Amino acid sequence: MEKTFVMVKPGGVQREYVGEILSRFEKKGVKIVALKLMRMSRELAAKHYVEHEGKEFFNDLIDTITAGPVVAMVMEGKEIVQIVRKMAGSTKPLDAMPGTIRGDYVLDTGHNVIHTSDSVESAKREIALFFKEEEILTYNLATEEWIYTLPY
Repeated sequence: MEKTFVMVKPGGVQREYVGEILSRFEKKGVKIVALKLMRMSRELAAKHYVEHEGKEFFNDLIDTITAGPVVAMVMEGKEIVQIVRKMAGSTKPLDAMPGTIRGDYVLDTGHNVIHTSDSVESAKREIALFFKEEEILTYNLATEEWIYTLPY
């Protein structure tokens, strides 16, 4: 099964959207295999957003993501990277469709409430930044046989 990294950003935590966001993923059938509430250091934030280093908005990005607690998660499932990204919606508020997390809760790109990995490779890198291997659980959900195609 594929894994992806998801983070409820400080704005999502402060606006008390953590439960709603988790609920959306759980209702879809997504398995959460790691989760923690934490405060990011500037060093971790810089590693997380390394692809934006040198851009004019980089320092603002670091300031925003370290301004309060975040909820970091690892989710697992078939084609989970793309499923989670579609559920999160476009990063541009005008393009984020109603029914997506960003479409329902975001008015300004700078106050985006969720981060999701954009590829399997990014997911692997981001998961390694936030979680030790032993923090990621392996288990079966009782509902999995009702979520994925049965072998008959």
